[in-house]
Amino acid sequence: MPKEEKMNAFKLTLLGCAFTLSGSLAASAEELILSSWLPPSHAIVTDAIEPWGEEVSRVTEGRVTVRVLAKSLGSPPSHFDMARDGIADITYGLHSFTEDDRFIKARLGQFSFLGDDAVANSEAFWTVYTEQLGAAEEHEGTHLLSLFMHGPGMLHNTERSIGTIADLQGLKLRVPGGYVADLLSGFGVEPVFMPSGEVYENLSRGVVDGVAFPQDSIASFNLGEHLTHSTTLPGGIYNTTWFLVMNQAKWDAISPEDQAAISAVSGAAFAKLVGSAWNIADDAGEAAASAADVAVAPAGQEVVDAIRARSAELEAEWATSLGTDYDGLAALAAFRQITGVTP
Repeated sequence: MPKEEKMNAFKLTLLGCAFTLSGSLAASAEELILSSWLPPSHAIVTDAIEPWGEEVSRVTEGRVTVRVLAKSLGSPPSHFDMARDGIADITYGLHSFTEDDRFIKARLGQFSFLGDDAVANSEAFWTVYTEQLGAAEEHEGTHLLSLFMHGPGMLHNTERSIGTIADLQGLKLRVPGGYVADLLSGFGVEPVFMPSGEVYENLSRGVVDGVAFPQDSIASFNLGEHLTHSTTLPGGIYNTTWFLVMNQAKWDAISPEDQAAISAVSGAAFAKLVGSAWNIADDAGEAAASAADVAVAPAGQEVVDAIRARSAELEAEWATSLGTDYDGLAALAAFRQITGVTP
């Protein structure tokens, strides 16, 4: 064979080896599917979920990637079970959306008077829930990636300002389940559970008179045209708690090196990231409320006092329900020490 032909053959062999190696590396990369049920434009998706996925790819040098779906693989309440059962690799959702008591200790972050900043709320929830209340065990069947909260929960309605308990009575308010449903039902409110994606239609049709949501919702779900009043309370009238979890088998298939890298950008780091995103979203909601002439005002003192008394009762009942293995009241005290809010 002539020298030139031998050289060309050698180059082709090298090129073939390169393609083979490239194919092997591509085949070894793990793409994780994340089912997302919030609107794709929601700040939590654009400013937290998607950036986190990019960080996972960066810290694993492309060995693990995350693909965030534009359309969810199931209803919002089903998302924990979807990750556990392998329908999706990664999911997020509200603990209060589940219809059973598997996340009873997560109620730590759902009470009134907890915190006014989503970053502090989320960091406190991750820290206290994992260190004092066995968060990993309560998410059994999945690998717990992170935990977080939104900013202080408010009440928004189409009827009137909330200065007295009488102003609450008779209102039908959308709730995310959990603590806030128990709280409001004690004041003559009819709590109506529904996922956030159903709120706009039901509010516009008059199925509900208002909603329990943080401030971001006025912009995120375009509710300004249907609302007239928003009511605030220091530390939140209520709060919600969220999980970010991964299918356990998918997690176990990742190398220890990459597991460590992913953990470093999850946990408390993700709690801070998503809390920051929620603070920005709340600012946008405040601007949307102003533009829509929604009257935002603090709850009347009678309402504050009533919520303080009722929330103390519900906190004590919750703490008792945990038995002797966990000190719920101590966990709440630790949480509020981090956020700097007292009832």
